[in-house]
Amino acid sequence: MTGSRTTRSSVSFKAPFRIPPLDRSLPAGIYAVDTEEEIVEGNERNVYIRVATLLRVQTASAIEIWPVDPAALQAALSRDHVSNDDPRPRPSSSLDHHATSAD
Repeated sequence: MTGSRTTRSSVSFKAPFRIPPLDRSLPAGIYAVDTEEEIVEGNERNVYIRVATLLRVQTASAIEIWPVDPAALQAALSRDHVSNDDPRPRPSSSLDHHATSAD
């Protein structure tokens, strides 16, 4: 058995932010994040390994999909949290979770 799956989650930024590899600042808002994983078969169990994290950016005319480092995404979320002095803890992804599989 071989396969892959994609999990979609949403992240929310309260202020404009930057994240590599984009060379521009993105506006505050809610962004979809797709995590692509491939299955690795084992003798006793199978596991999924992350192969890509993709940030979906809505522009005036299209949706851009950018590969991002999950650690860079988390760092941007942490900076956003600190810069807004929000005392409530903030999950790295919230709102909407969907999983799809493809073989």
